[in-house]
Amino acid sequence: MILGKVVGTVVATRKDERLVGSKLLLVQPCLPDGEPGGLPLVAVDTVDAGVSETVLVVSGSSARMATGLADDPVDAAIVGIVDTVNIE
Repeated sequence: MILGKVVGTVVATRKDERLVGSKLLLVQPCLPDGEPGGLPLVAVDTVDAGVSETVLVVSGSSARMATGLADDPVDAAIVGIVDTVNIE
């Protein structure tokens, strides 16, 4: 799983027909303390996340297993909205 922050939206007027109706968001991976931790990625939103929310992203075959994406050409999917992160 990847911890990240939604930093924007992606609009694609032409895309695979299996992705029509899917919301695409730009996610900046981050460290548990909130600092950026890698290159941004595009992920399909399965939980109705919004810009500036901290989210959990799965990638690879795990992304296709997310609800309703089994046969879709997806490499990253947002599967959770994070309320808090505690570091001890």
